[in-house]
Order: sequence, then structure tokens, then C-alpha cells
Amino acid sequence: MYRVEDKYHLTKLDMLLLEKKIAFLLPIDQGNDEGYTISSLYFDDLSDSCLRDTLEGVPYRDKYRIRIYNHDLSTIKLEVKRKQYNRVKKYSSLITEEEMHRLMNGYTIEDHQNMEDARTLFNLQILRCGLRPKVIVTYDRKAYIYESGNVRITFDRHIRASNSIHQFSNKDLVYDAIEGEGSVLEVKYDELLPEYIADTLENNHLIQTNNSKYGLCREVYKR
Repeated sequence: MYRVEDKYHLTKLDMLLLEKKIAFLLPIDQGNDEGYTISSLYFDDLSDSCLRDTLEGVPYRDKYRIRIYNHDLSTIKLEVKRKQYNRVKKYSSLITEEEMHRLMNGYTIEDHQNMEDARTLFNLQILRCGLRPKVIVTYDRKAYIYESGNVRITFDRHIRASNSIHQFSNKDLVYDAIEGEGSVLEVKYDELLPEYIADTLENNHLIQTNNSKYGLCREVYKR
């Protein structure tokens, strides 16, 4: 199922004020009162097709990544994120640390030969297009939810990047900050955003952006 996903860049002050309003309306994601850290290792092919599509705003595009939380390798997610305009579908599989390292070194892993399986999609891109890891993207997130509408509103701060690919998951890794782009609001829902939530967002005069964290972080090193 494709979900709506809208993104907005905010100043630190605007994000602080808006989060206070959202926290009054919605419960925080269970078990994450203090928030959590997300680290993603993004992959791209030999032609940097994912980056080019992102920067050019191509409406139909894919992203390939490995994701962990709080620098902990006990849960490693392999994800393919498929975007059609502002609607997103995510294919996700749990993988082992050994499988993670195989993918990082350009080798395939066992899959189910299913085109809706993240393993299969990764393997195909490795074999056909030379999919390889390109950049680490890390940030701190707080998430608020409205379960009845499957609504999830996330506040992402302190976005930072590293091209030290093989240091992925290292807690002591030194990152490069993303100047001027350190705060991102994401609003995700299935079909309908409740009116009282939509009104709160509209009253803050948000400006939507199509620029992704992956694109911002890759651009740091291309410059």
C-alpha cells in the first residue's frame, strides 16, 4: 500500500514551537519518549541514478538503504523505498550482520525471488547496475502517532552525514553536519489526514520540499 509522505524543512525555532502543538494533540510513539537515533547506509548504482532522480525531482524513483536504530546491530533493516510523487511504498526485510557486510561489499544475499522482497530487489540492482553503498545519513527523531488514521508525524533533528562507509554503526564515528538543513518534519498517512491535525500544520505556514536527506548528504561530498 502506498502512503502519503509530505516533507518540510523548518528552522530550529519553528520546529520547537510546532512540536509543542503536536505533542498536545497526539501521543508520542510508544517506548520512545526521549526519541531515538536513526542511521541509514544508502546505496546507489554506478551512474548514481538514485541521486540524479532525487535532485531532478523525478516523480517515480527508488531508494536503497540499510537502517539501524541507536547504533544497535541487533535489528538491521534492509529497505527499498519506492516513491510515486508524494506517495511512498516501502519494502523491508530483516537481515543479519553478516548479510549486511556482504551487501556492503557488493555481494548478493539469499532471497525469495519475489519482486516485493527487499532482498530480491537489492540483489537485482547489485547484479544489473553495480549497486554499492554511498553515504551514511544519521539524525535524531521524535515521532507522534494517531493510530486510527495510521498517521505518523516525525521531527528529525541534527541531520549529519559520513562517507566513511565501513564505519557504519560505529558510535564514535565523526559526522559532517548539514548546514542550514538540520531539521525536517515528515507527515505520513494512508488516505486522509484528520482535519484538526491538518489545520495545525496549515496554521504554521509550512513550505513543502521534495529534497531528501539522502540528496542533501550526498551533495555535501559532491561539493
